[in-house]
Formats: sequence, structure tokens, C-alpha cells
Amino acid sequence: MRTSVKNLLNSASARDSVELAGWVRTRRDSKEFSFMELNDGSCLKGIQVIIDAGIPGSQEVSRMSTGASVRVVGELVESPGKGQSWEVRATEVELLGGVPEDFPLQKKGHTPEFLRSISHLRPRTNLYGATFRMRSRLAYAVHRFFNERDFTYVHTPIITASDCEGAGEMFQVTSNGAGKPEEDFFGKKSYLTVSGQLEGETFACALSNIYTFGPTFRAENSNTSRHASEFWMIEPEMAFCNLEGDMDLAEKFIQFLVKDGLENNEGDLDIFAKFVDKGLRQRLEGLAGGGFERMSYTEAVEKLIASGKKFDFPVEWGINLQSEHERYLCEEVVKGPLTVYNYPKSIKPFYMRANDDGKTVTAMDVLVPGVGEIIGGSQREERYDLLKAAMEAHELSLENYGWYLDLRKYGTVPHAGFGAGFERLLMYVTGMQNIRDVIPFARTPGNCEF
Repeated sequence: MRTSVKNLLNSASARDSVELAGWVRTRRDSKEFSFMELNDGSCLKGIQVIIDAGIPGSQEVSRMSTGASVRVVGELVESPGKGQSWEVRATEVELLGGVPEDFPLQKKGHTPEFLRSISHLRPRTNLYGATFRMRSRLAYAVHRFFNERDFTYVHTPIITASDCEGAGEMFQVTSNGAGKPEEDFFGKKSYLTVSGQLEGETFACALSNIYTFGPTFRAENSNTSRHASEFWMIEPEMAFCNLEGDMDLAEKFIQFLVKDGLENNEGDLDIFAKFVDKGLRQRLEGLAGGGFERMSYTEAVEKLIASGKKFDFPVEWGINLQSEHERYLCEEVVKGPLTVYNYPKSIKPFYMRANDDGKTVTAMDVLVPGVGEIIGGSQREERYDLLKAAMEAHELSLENYGWYLDLRKYGTVPHAGFGAGFERLLMYVTGMQNIRDVIPFARTPGNCEF
């Protein structure tokens, strides 16, 4: 059986016989033997393989250049070199797949822009291999966080007729492209989902604590480093929960993922701290070991105005806080993570619970240094009359959203939830500056390659 490079590097003792396979990172030759670094993607480091002249397959060594795939049989022995405990002394080597001279991933630096153009090959680089292993690790951590708290994982639909008002422009799903909606596949207009929240609420009102984790889609023509047309969202919903409980869970969730990224990454975090963001580890450790400040939206606006700083987007009560405002609050005012709550009613969706002041709703955003908003949520409006009035004010069809109103008609309960963009969480944990670099194949305006 093939053994992974990760398993070999973590071995507790030498082994008489091992088999491994992977791609050549580097190779250097002498008359008597060759040194080859082999990596199979299981971890950041490769393992050194010594190939003596004359062993079966050694006549093909000259073709085992960077990028070629190779199978090795040999013994795992202690390495006399610095920086690694083990190496493999080959007894048999086989070239599985060679590469021509135009192989684009030579041993040199490549720009993120170039690597995005060869997204089918970029996972073979150290940086992107680490990125997507971290993505896998944190996806597992998401499920572990909720599983440990007795949440039920719910798969909400990707194709939906509801637009989760205010969440963003939608991609329409059609099978005919030109006919009337009632003649289309579903007999009405349907879309790719922008959020699983509304459907998630139906399960929270039956199973108490649920979460969704799946792809979502936005059709905005936004060519920024923080926006993608297809991305993954984590959306818990909790029955018998208010805004305070919602904020508590959101803050604990971020800390849990950050701690996991710090503790269980097999050295992958080191490459981000070395080549992407030299202050990354210090920032993550600060969040993992500290607390979150909290302030109302009104207080946040007051502090922004009192700062005297000239922002690109002027500050006044009632605006949507921009990334520059959010980062200033985190980095200059509280010097750490911050949760802002009770936003103006006029800038938030219909489903958020109205406060008694008539001006604000029980919304909250969790902000972190270097990024700004990373989670947004609210207590949901559980009162039938108030929700119906909000829907009418937003000119929503009561017929189309009757099922959502039913949740408030039949055994309504206070409930709350939030949405966390998985890619933005990954950007924070890795320090990567562009969302296109933390998702395997980016879908952005004008780009649907691979």
C-alpha cells in the first residue's frame, strides 16, 4: 500500500519497506546517485529520496524533472541532513508521467495573477497546496464546532424561488431561456440561492439549533478582491435565542476556527506567515486568546465622527458602514475584534426584529482587524403582525412568502442566526488578500474557466 509523505515524515521509527508516489519538486545528480525531493500534497514538506545508480528504474532518472510523477519503493531511514528526520533510500523507482520543457511551474516565484490563469495546476505549488489543505481543515472544523454543540446540519436548496430580500442580485435558472415563467421548468421564476437562511429558519423552528454550509451565488457585477459570484456560506439558526446569544455564538465560532488554524495545520500556517503576512500569527493568536469588544451602531458612528478622520465615504447616522470604517473601529478604536449591533432599520432586510425605538433592528456584524466585517446576523422578527407589515413595506408578495409567515402563525418563537462567508474566514486565517486565491476555481464577472 502506498504511504503518504505526511505519514512518513511523522513516522516514529525506521521502516524496512515503504512505497510512495508523488511529484518531483527538485532533483540533483552525481555519478553514483541522485537526490530527489518528492511531494504528494499530503503536507507542505516533501521527503528526500536517494536513488542509487543501477537500481531498477534508475535509467529513467534524467526524465524525472520538476513536475514529473514518480513511484518509489525503498526503506525509510534516518536522515543525516538538517531540517528533516527521515529520508527514503530507493530500491526501485518508476517514472509514471513525465513533463515537457514548457511545464509552467518551474522552481521560481510566480505571481497570483499568473497562477489564477492556470488554476488547474496551482494546487501543486507550496502556497496554494497549503491554502487548500487549510480550506479542508477549516471546513472540517466548521462541522466539528456545530456538532459539539448539538446543531443539526441541514441541506437547504440551491435552486429557490425566494430571494432572501436584500442579500444580493440573483442568477435566474431556466431551461428555455425565452419563454414565460409559468412555462419554464418549475412553472415560476427560480434562481440560484443567495442564502439558505429563510429555509434554515423553518428547520430551526422544528429542530431548535441547525446550521447550513453550502454554495451560494450572487450576480452583482463586483470586481473586487472580496467578492465572488459563487462562494460558500455557513448559516446557523437558533430557536429560543436572542441577539445576545447570537453574538455569543458568532464570536465563539470565529475563535474556534482561528484556534484550529493555529494548532492543526502541519506547518501550512508557516508559509502564510513567511510569504503572505508576517504579522499573521500574532494577529491570530491575539484573537484566539482575547475577547471581543461590543458597541452599538450609534456609538460606532459617534466614534468615527469624533475621530476627525477623513474617510472616502463620509460618516453620518444611517449609512452602511464601509470596510474602511469597520477597519478603523477595529484597528484604531478598540485595537482588536469588535461586534457592532442595533443597526438602522432603513438599511437592513425585512426579516430583522424591530427594536422598541422604531429606528433600529436587532442586527449585528462581527468585525476583525485587517478585514472588517466577517459575520453578519440578527435576531429574526418572530411577531406575525410586525413581520407582515415589514414585508408589505418592502413590497414582497405575501402569497409567495406565505410559508415564511406561517412560521410566525404556528407556534412562533424568538430565534436568531448569522451568515459567515467561508472564503472571507479563510482570507483572515491565511492572510491571503484576494478571494480568488482561497477558492479552487473562482467564479467572477467575465470568468468561468475550468
